[in-house]
Amino acid sequence: MNQPEIEFLRLIDENKGIIVKVTRMYMDDHEGRQDLYQEIVYQLWKSFGTFRQQSKFSTWMYRVALNTAMVFLKKEKKHQQHDPLEERHDYAEEAYNTDKDEQLRLFYQAVHELNAVEKALIFLFLEGQSHREIAAHLGISEVNARVKLNRTKERIQQIIKKYSYEF
Repeated sequence: MNQPEIEFLRLIDENKGIIVKVTRMYMDDHEGRQDLYQEIVYQLWKSFGTFRQQSKFSTWMYRVALNTAMVFLKKEKKHQQHDPLEERHDYAEEAYNTDKDEQLRLFYQAVHELNAVEKALIFLFLEGQSHREIAAHLGISEVNARVKLNRTKERIQQIIKKYSYEF
């Protein structure tokens, strides 16, 4: 292996949590998360030569991972139909989960009903990003990021209420 490959693998290993979180936000099944993980790493490798180190690697990684996830999600939705009733049935079988696990599961179930941009907003918010940082990642104004994030939070609450469960 040459030096750029070693450096890339080191950076991926140090920041793999970002990829794991993005895949969990955008895909609801294990196989889909694995496929998206591989696609994100592939896109990061393809773009690694253009990384100019003007920002932290993790910041650049967020942008590539989220953009890749949004494109991947669009492609996946074209190839398969989604049956929310089937999902609810699967979740009913998991009634033995603890309250915290149940809340987390319901949260992710709600997140899966969001569009790609809303998922990115929530992901970046949960990662502790400021409104300014969220805006920069998504290429929107700070005010727009704040408004969209508030609307997305409200939408998640509505979706969770739809499932008759409140935190």
